[in-house]
Amino acid sequence: MSEQRPPFPPFTREAAISKVRQAEDGWNTRDPEKVSLAYTPDSLWRNRAEFVTGREEIVKFLTRKWGRELDYRLIKELWAFEGNRIAVRFAYEYRDDSGQWFRAYGNENWEFDDNGLMQVRHASINDLRIAEEDRKYHWPLGRRPDDHPGLSDLGL
Repeated sequence: MSEQRPPFPPFTREAAISKVRQAEDGWNTRDPEKVSLAYTPDSLWRNRAEFVTGREEIVKFLTRKWGRELDYRLIKELWAFEGNRIAVRFAYEYRDDSGQWFRAYGNENWEFDDNGLMQVRHASINDLRIAEEDRKYHWPLGRRPDDHPGLSDLGL
């Protein structure tokens, strides 16, 4: 039996919002192996200027990423959807090993297979240095609490 990750395309608005929150929750675990399972075994990524193919490379990429981006917290928000594609905008906060905080802003375009696994991911991201007192994400590491404001609520 093939792997499945509901909801499945074609997406309704509610299903697309659910898919976005599932992705956010997964990435907030900072568990590369777990996150990789949301993607097809031969998934294609462009993340900034880096190209990644397949789950093994996804795990390596995310391991490096979260080794550098400490105290990582992410919020994603649905931008648009049609058929088997979803566009999101996101922002995440992290600090480097010197203690400098950043907020990364970005957009992603996703394409899913019939089983609800992401087969293509294009991410464009920009980092902004921020002072620690300018941080907006203060929940404990892990899943963003349901009552925590989203991007639009935070003015991001």
